[in-house]
Amino acid sequence: RWPSLLKYYSQADSVSWLEEYKARHNAGLEAQRIVASFSKRFFSEHVPCDGFSDIESLGCPSHFFEDELMCILNMEGRKGLTWKYYAKKILYFLRQQNILKNLKEYLQRPTDRQSFLEGAVLIDQYCNPLSDICLKSVQAQVDDIADKVRQVLRTKNPRHPSLASKAEEVLIPEVELQRQVLDAMNCVLYEQLKYKGNELDYYNSLNSYIHQVLIRRTGIPISLSVLYLTIARQLGVKLEPVNFPSHFLLRWCQGKEGSTDIFDYTYIDAFGKGKQLTVKECEYLIGHHVTEEFYGVVTSKEVLQRMVGNLLNLGKRESTDQSYQLLRDSLDLYLAMYPDNVQHLMLQARLYFHLGIWPEKVLDILQHIQALDPSQHGTARYLVQHTLEHIERRKEEVGPEVKLRADEKHKEVCFSVGLIMKHKRYGYNCVIYGWDPTCMMGHEWIRNMNVHSLPHGPHQPFYNVLVEDGSCRYAAQEKLEYISEPREIPHPDIGRYFSEFTGIHYLPNTELEIRYPEDLELTRATVQKIYSSGKQ
Repeated sequence: RWPSLLKYYSQADSVSWLEEYKARHNAGLEAQRIVASFSKRFFSEHVPCDGFSDIESLGCPSHFFEDELMCILNMEGRKGLTWKYYAKKILYFLRQQNILKNLKEYLQRPTDRQSFLEGAVLIDQYCNPLSDICLKSVQAQVDDIADKVRQVLRTKNPRHPSLASKAEEVLIPEVELQRQVLDAMNCVLYEQLKYKGNELDYYNSLNSYIHQVLIRRTGIPISLSVLYLTIARQLGVKLEPVNFPSHFLLRWCQGKEGSTDIFDYTYIDAFGKGKQLTVKECEYLIGHHVTEEFYGVVTSKEVLQRMVGNLLNLGKRESTDQSYQLLRDSLDLYLAMYPDNVQHLMLQARLYFHLGIWPEKVLDILQHIQALDPSQHGTARYLVQHTLEHIERRKEEVGPEVKLRADEKHKEVCFSVGLIMKHKRYGYNCVIYGWDPTCMMGHEWIRNMNVHSLPHGPHQPFYNVLVEDGSCRYAAQEKLEYISEPREIPHPDIGRYFSEFTGIHYLPNTELEIRYPEDLELTRATVQKIYSSGKQ
């Protein structure tokens, strides 16, 4: 019934399968109950930070609960979109909480037990909690590369000590034997397997995720360095990470172990096909002189800090993701490592404030900031004031506004919720999830969007639409038209508003239908009229 659960059992276990079946069955019912409740509870707002509190105190095994969520996500067909939407949110939260716990445990270990690869996997898992990423699988792929390196070494030096043992702790003392390992690594990674630095798409977040580096065989300096260092250490060569500005490097000791002289090291550029550099060549690489401190070795925590910092910068750059998920995830990771960093705490508070989500958490963050740094009192006080106003407005909100077609002021509204449309000017495909009889945006938005230049200006119906690129927009009626061949709109919030895609239009879920009770009938009549003959 649930084959994915087999991994939690051993053949040696004495198991009461009837009791396990009952527990899994009950966990499934509980998961379905909670998922079904989310749409009603959180339709009109982001799931609050305490929205998952009833999940955290589950009375059933968490892997049973997660398994039911995966069953919901994997339901075939175009139905159950709202269930899938909230099941995904809950699963995202549960897995991230578990990964964060594992990261904190990792950071508590002695530094010699903090594997660089494991740290990279934890970051990858946190930013991609719904992907099947595990250290065991990633390590197996790295082991496979190391075995290929041994094969090359065997043809060059059949007696090489790296061939005798797979134990990472057996380090090779002779520099020439180490050089043979690095030469074989470069041959396998860059010539046979065609790994390379991703110069053409450098700012793609996939370059930072170790499982994607292994799949796509490309990355940025730090991710390729983690891979290179891990393989080298498995083969008995101790390389160390160097937090070089603008271009992460590794260093290889040519003199006395532990030397503080930067000229006793050769520097390795994993992004540049394993090229070995002198101090002067490192400076040529970035185009300017740097002080000796930048050639020093860094800890695993500092490596993770730089990896997360890269993701933070990418999260700030992203323009299409209006939920800022990457920025939120990377801030969580950074603050897990440095919980009292005022700059990043303030960024997190501002982000939640900007998105209009989790006002109670914003207040907690601002209180923490003021305790850490009283000089932030002015900025924090401004945000506190506006956050409290947000909370008060939310308390004053009455039930949902119901928009009836029979209302005289709605007579000019031509399109209805669930219709798939095309924008005449920009060419994007979208689905309507709401409408207003006239433009309801403020004067500044109307001016910035040059709405008055439209023939009907702001005095025409405007539609809330989910766009195929993942954005949400507010479009004028005169700029929308029916699409000749409707297709699904791949938007992350589609399940928040719709329960099913019929192949021609979307069916609103219960909460959306409450707000637009007459639109579904009009949508069905519209698609029947337009698409029944197969032609627009």
